[in-house]
Amino acid sequence: MHDETKSRADILQSVRQYNPGPVEMPSLNREWIAYADRVQQFSDTLQFVGGTCVPVPDLAAVRAYLQNFEPYTAAKFVYSLLPDVIESTRDIAAISDPHDLEAIDLALVPGDFAVAENGAVWVTDRDLKHQRAALFLAQHLTLVVRRDELLDNMHQAYQRLQFEGVGFGTFLSGPSKTADIEQSLVIGAHGPRSLIVFLVG
Repeated sequence: MHDETKSRADILQSVRQYNPGPVEMPSLNREWIAYADRVQQFSDTLQFVGGTCVPVPDLAAVRAYLQNFEPYTAAKFVYSLLPDVIESTRDIAAISDPHDLEAIDLALVPGDFAVAENGAVWVTDRDLKHQRAALFLAQHLTLVVRRDELLDNMHQAYQRLQFEGVGFGTFLSGPSKTADIEQSLVIGAHGPRSLIVFLVG
């Protein structure tokens, strides 16, 4: 026990003696990655992580797509924050317990902006309470983002973030997935089994 104590003391003393001194913060004033075709880059990256990008001209095209989308046509519980596109099958504003969202078959949610670099979409919960639960409990998640809100890179994305008070926001890129099980990629392991991003405009 004495030897262990001495060894620990020696290690801590060595750490204290190693003082590399202050280091200047790296400059962020530089050229960040940009893409000649943001939509193609976003689509390719999203597909690589298991999602699907669907460029459409307007919200009517989103509605037309979903009317032929089996997860929507077969859904019993639809959660929609875009009633002009599709209606929710329940009064989600009246839901007081997020556990009541456990049976969502399909969720349609607006995204603030998207990032071509990594296929991510920034989504917040400012539109309705419990939205964060809906994002992860839905079997199929569909996001709607304006095409002119598609950014090149995460540097631009972080410049867009605003934290004016208590709230929730997250970057979503593709459906739920894990590669921890026998070194195999499993889609939909802990959340949505599919993710579609509609780029509108």
